Amino acid sequence: MASSIVPAAATKLLTPESIRAAAKQSEGIHLVPLSLRRAIKKFLREKEKSHMNRKVLSLSQSFNRIKETNLQLSASVSRELVEDPFRPIEHGGARWKIRSAYGDIGLKYKEDETVAYVASRMPAVYSACHRVLKEVRRRLPDFSPASVLDFGAGPGSAIWAMREVWPKALERVNLVEPSKDMQRAAQSLLRDLKGLPIIHSYDNIQALSHNLEKCERKHDLVISSYALGEIPSLSDRITVIRQLWDLTRDVLVLLEPGTPHGSRIIRQMRSYILWMAKRTCRKTKKSNEVPSNEKSIVVDAGASRNNAYVVAPCSHDGRCPLENSGKYCHFVQRIERTSSQRTYKRSKGEPLRGFEDEKFCFVALKRGNRPEEAWPLDGMEFETLKERLAKRKPEDLIIDYEDQIEFKTDEDFLDDEEDTIPYASDASEITLFNKDDENDDVDNEEQGRADLGGGWGRIIYAPVRRGKRIALDVCRSTKRDASEGAFERIMITKRECPDLHLQARRSLWGDLWPF
Repeated sequence: MASSIVPAAATKLLTPESIRAAAKQSEGIHLVPLSLRRAIKKFLREKEKSHMNRKVLSLSQSFNRIKETNLQLSASVSRELVEDPFRPIEHGGARWKIRSAYGDIGLKYKEDETVAYVASRMPAVYSACHRVLKEVRRRLPDFSPASVLDFGAGPGSAIWAMREVWPKALERVNLVEPSKDMQRAAQSLLRDLKGLPIIHSYDNIQALSHNLEKCERKHDLVISSYALGEIPSLSDRITVIRQLWDLTRDVLVLLEPGTPHGSRIIRQMRSYILWMAKRTCRKTKKSNEVPSNEKSIVVDAGASRNNAYVVAPCSHDGRCPLENSGKYCHFVQRIERTSSQRTYKRSKGEPLRGFEDEKFCFVALKRGNRPEEAWPLDGMEFETLKERLAKRKPEDLIIDYEDQIEFKTDEDFLDDEEDTIPYASDASEITLFNKDDENDDVDNEEQGRADLGGGWGRIIYAPVRRGKRIALDVCRSTKRDASEGAFERIMITKRECPDLHLQARRSLWGDLWPF
């Protein structure tokens, strides 16, 4: 394995700057697109808005009841499946014959719940989907989905995110949503957009499979956002995830709220898909074992298509190292609240702040074998602080005191006056947040890209500064083939490596870390 990776290192000319750009995956405060904000406003104007605050509160209480129900039902499911998802399940063949349709259980979205969801939750769900799909695009630059399946589509939050990430790629989108009110809401919100792909809505997966030809059932991208958590039964959840994987040609994305229960759902589904893919590969190789070299190549190609690996957030395909640790993997995306959110989401009659933090957890899986890539720091040598100081020239020690003093210009004073304006401009929807992060993201994509080898760890909690040291909680691969992973806390000091210390200072929750 090592011999196949070492030559790849020679082809990479990585620098601390390119590594820093490739590791950047987090995003600053996200602004909902103007087209979506206008669509939401127009949708709400056409609906009855009486008692909207009460409807939003009722929707939030319904989510809490679902959460409590899921926690109560966890003890009644198959215990061996929860404790060891990699083990084959006895008499499991009959389970997949159950006609389990999403929407038979969970929350029923009627008109009031749909309107409240669009007004309060849709912008946050959109921002989380945009963040995840944007990372998929960065990690898979050659991936451009033409056909998409959106399971639990709701009012179409994921469609808006996909149009932002792949604006010219989408050709056909199939929505699976049992609520007719949600389907009508999605159609209403998309009504004024131009250049839309062909969109079809279905009540369940069975209706989709029945209406599509066999050659059209596979989709380049299958996404399920905030839907699996509304299915209380683990067996039904696994039934659905198996059906979604069968409908996936290339990439499957699962997205859930950033809660312990949502993280457990993502972890269980991730483990099951990886186990199922490995079992299928073993069966394919065993049933096609032949002495001919030519046929063995065909068998390996078929086994590769049946295999699967994690694109993000994990850098390995082993067990989750946070399992049974009391911690859970999740991330956060800050968004600027829309006018509808600031109007209807109130706390004891007081206006909310102009932004909110949407916590989420996700996994993106791809069919095939994980590519063998050189680790980012292979062959790189970093200077210690002592070595760097020894190389300084005398002229570098001259201090220009004028550079140390910041002088304000007239424009700066004008900016200070603008910052004192209260955040209450609902009519114009003008953001007061700095959007320089968008330009930084474009520069990062052009400068470097994190490959899919096991050499990139994931910072899964906010970095902690302890004096001149920075502590990072990283989930990383411990083997070159990315078959196992571990959760570690690493300490970065400027004395040992100024370059990595600078990268640690600029790293945020959700960024990658090179090994």
